[in-house]
Amino acid sequence: MASLNEAKRLVIKIGSALLVDQDTGLRSTWLKSLAEDVAKIRARGTDVIIVSSGSIALGRGVLGLPMTELVLEQSQAAAAVGQIRLARAYEEALAPHGITTAQVLVTLEDSEDRRRYLNSRATMETLLSLGVTPIVNENDTVATDEIRYGDNDRLAAQVAVTVGADCLVLLSDVDGLYSDNPKANPDAQHYAVVEEITPEIEAQAGDAGSGLSKGGMKTKVMAAKLATEAGCSMVITLGTPDNPLQTLESGARSTLFKAQTNPHAARKGWIASMKPHGTLTVDAGAQQALARGKSLLPVGVTEVTGTFGRGDPVAILSPAGDHLGIGLTRYASAEAKAARGKQSKDIADTLGYEGRSVLIHRDDMVI
Repeated sequence: MASLNEAKRLVIKIGSALLVDQDTGLRSTWLKSLAEDVAKIRARGTDVIIVSSGSIALGRGVLGLPMTELVLEQSQAAAAVGQIRLARAYEEALAPHGITTAQVLVTLEDSEDRRRYLNSRATMETLLSLGVTPIVNENDTVATDEIRYGDNDRLAAQVAVTVGADCLVLLSDVDGLYSDNPKANPDAQHYAVVEEITPEIEAQAGDAGSGLSKGGMKTKVMAAKLATEAGCSMVITLGTPDNPLQTLESGARSTLFKAQTNPHAARKGWIASMKPHGTLTVDAGAQQALARGKSLLPVGVTEVTGTFGRGDPVAILSPAGDHLGIGLTRYASAEAKAARGKQSKDIADTLGYEGRSVLIHRDDMVI
């Protein structure tokens, strides 16, 4: 599986049915084998993020709740109890390999609100830069139906987009995408590679899921569409065997959805399509630095116009007023006006609190 072997940043999604047995609870042996796979992948320099279901499945067992559909309050209570156990399970599985883990809980609102999105992205980037493996899950304890992803397939795709991953692996209870339900139709065709997600491909996706899992093939295809359009390839493979990632790399049956671009280009295209909420005029030195691919520092800004918040798009103008590009600002307009022209060491005294070292990071701008 070339896309997995070559990935520089990998997101792995694990469903409840793989991690939790309805009768015996946590599948500890399987989780230890997954930890071995993660350690080997990280050893070759690949960042790994795990998106894991399982908190409700673990919590309902502890609380003795039925295996039938739970009401919202019961699900949230089960999640509160199970999330502790889920985080501890990953910590205990990965610690023997010298891997530090972090728990990251998100809701749909965190990706839809630009400020929350940037905060999530910055946190994940910092964790990865420190060598940490984030364990991401939906914040079921506080999420209501209106702010839920509802399934971790699409959550995993959104995480992959947020962190600029180049490969997403969905460990599933099926070994890929078929033209029909293979359990009902033995003649269903398996797709090894999907070059493009067409309406026909979407129409062939079903909704079947296990008793513990919310996701079906339809949500997986939706996840693939989100990921591939953002430059991230996606793989669906059977996750039940021990060492599932090693099994995948050894040639296990799977479906590869090919990325339609690359993460960097997709992000730049997204930023370039935005309407600016204000402008930043830069001096000659900053203009030259931007041309060399540098970030924009407050010291290089001479004028700020418009009203904008952190994370909003702003136009970048040359000293002569020519349009140089657009970027997502890390300062609100009032802060930017106060910090313009200031050295980084002087920003804290100006704002009354520690400011960010850059006004627009080079990854958040298009010149």
